[in-house]
Amino acid sequence: MIMKGVYTMKSLVIYYSLEGNTRFVAETIANEMGADLLVLKPKEDIPSKGFMRYLKGGKQVVLKKKPELLPLDKDPAAYDVIYIGSPVWAGSFAASVNAFFSAISLKNKRIALFCCHRGGLGSIFKNFSKNLEGNEIIGELECKEPVKTEENIKRIKAWIDTLNTRG
Repeated sequence: MIMKGVYTMKSLVIYYSLEGNTRFVAETIANEMGADLLVLKPKEDIPSKGFMRYLKGGKQVVLKKKPELLPLDKDPAAYDVIYIGSPVWAGSFAASVNAFFSAISLKNKRIALFCCHRGGLGSIFKNFSKNLEGNEIIGELECKEPVKTEENIKRIKAWIDTLNTRG
């Protein structure tokens, strides 16, 4: 069998995760694709428990904050296909993803987007696309919590297969 499409391209999965849901999706994609992982880690993260995480995380998004990130250990320019994922906060992607978009210019890449949420997508994919002009968006995937289920693993793998048919 001859493999084609995204399965034969050098791939990178870039993500931010506070509670582990987006990390679960990112690691599932990376394992399926043999892709490298790039975790966006702010120097100072918001609390991972309690009400303050919603208040601080949402405030960062609404105010378009760009928290300082720890140095990136991968160069996205060296990859053909890039998967980018975030939790949905205040209807958009997390502030750490905003900081990444400000620090790195991605052009002429094939990009697949994914997110995790508790009940609403807001404008996350529209906002992703605005920050990724000059690239080809090849797919979008949303996972509603609870994320860590066999059903979602099957959905993620099926989504990757649909991306491959576009290659």
